[in-house]
Amino acid sequence: MNKVEIVTDDKYEAQKLASLIFVKEGNETFITEIIDVFETEIVISIKDKSVHSIVLKDKEQVTKFTDFMQSIIEKKAKIIGTSTNEGLVEIFKEELN
Repeated sequence: MNKVEIVTDDKYEAQKLASLIFVKEGNETFITEIIDVFETEIVISIKDKSVHSIVLKDKEQVTKFTDFMQSIIEKKAKIIGTSTNEGLVEIFKEELN
């Protein structure tokens, strides 16, 4: 299992990020693509083809998030959980065989 802590702009952005990338009930990853990055804003596409933006604290958080998510998007790993605390989102993944 691998984990990353992402600091978002505020509590609302943290909740939005956690809900957009993973659904606990179906143990399912929703994010399918990182469309673009503008400074500290990440634009993502999810399974229903809708596009959403999430504002992170700084460019370091953007880099950390995009690096962590690359193996998810390439289907080499899957998200197994998320948790939020104020503006912090913890994302857990495991590698696929």
